[in-house]
Amino acid sequence: MQRRRKGWVVLLVALLVSLCSVEAWAQEAALNLESPSAILMDGATGQVLFEKNSNEQRPPASVTKIMTLLLIYEAVDDGKLAWDELVTVSDHASSMGGSQVYLEPQEQQTVQDLVKCISIASANDASVAMAERIGGSEEGFVAMMNEKAKELGMNDTNFVNACGLEAEGHVTTAHDIALMSRELITKYPDISTYATTWMDEITHTTRKGTSTFGLTNTNKLVKWYPDATGLKTGFTSDAMFCLSATATRDGRSQIAVIMGAPDSNTRFKEAMALLDYGFANYMLLEGEDEEISCGQVAVEKGEVPEVGAKLAEKFQYLAEKGSDNLTWEYHCLETLPAPVAAGDVVGEAVYFYGGQEVGTVPLVAAETVNRSNFTQTLEKMSTLWVQ
Repeated sequence: MQRRRKGWVVLLVALLVSLCSVEAWAQEAALNLESPSAILMDGATGQVLFEKNSNEQRPPASVTKIMTLLLIYEAVDDGKLAWDELVTVSDHASSMGGSQVYLEPQEQQTVQDLVKCISIASANDASVAMAERIGGSEEGFVAMMNEKAKELGMNDTNFVNACGLEAEGHVTTAHDIALMSRELITKYPDISTYATTWMDEITHTTRKGTSTFGLTNTNKLVKWYPDATGLKTGFTSDAMFCLSATATRDGRSQIAVIMGAPDSNTRFKEAMALLDYGFANYMLLEGEDEEISCGQVAVEKGEVPEVGAKLAEKFQYLAEKGSDNLTWEYHCLETLPAPVAAGDVVGEAVYFYGGQEVGTVPLVAAETVNRSNFTQTLEKMSTLWVQ
């Protein structure tokens, strides 16, 4: 009887293992992408959830414009550009082929309308007009693009132009596209206002008169995927069909990048499959809020005897659903010499998942503690004498 029970237990365990293997196989099969290069990245943490040849250099076509948009938003944020500023279109910008909104030489459009043209209609002429405004020339702007790429850790990227038209040496990777996409949607979430607009229009005012021009979004996920927040399509005969797709569900954002898809529907279908896979199988775990007190650190010769410690930022970690919880420990310095400025590092929070360390966050001083002056020192000494 005991042998039978053991036999059933062994059989049950084998069955469970088999079912888990089948489920894992089914997930892998579902993500057996036809596209030669792809990646799925979590928007909050930057963790990679799936990748296929994600570091393979390929031409990105108009997905290039994500970097162009990022630099435009940075220029506005830095006060170097205003949304209502009129930008004059040059002969060079007007001459761009491919996807365009047919801007004429010397025509003027606001920065806001040019961004609409880039985001919605993937306009090459609008991209170059903005590149010349910010960089002084398209070449100057391309230098800025490559500098920003290095700053973001896009180590396999080299830009040659501002719009993605075919050019020798104009290459990037799915991983690098995910990095710049994450930077754009994280720092400037308002981009989704334009990136999810299905149809809009601009007004051309030229020597020929005034006319309206319709803009239709090149990203069909805006219509097909309820959680879509953007971001950018691309196509040339060399690059084939590319896409950086961003989406948010239940407060979680994801970035799915497809490069070199054989046709337009495949890039959208596979991007949706990646996004669904990430949302279905992963959850975002968070540490405590930044304002939580993490302890006290003694301050030598300070106007007060100690300073409070708090987290520099909230820690986030992506994990498979139904798995372990996140735990953490706080490690503060024993003492600090005055003065201590608010924000000075006073320790470290260490985070664990499944018993393994998965990250750290600095602990910083919650307030400023100045050095004790002569009067305060006398008062402290008199207090000690009284005691």
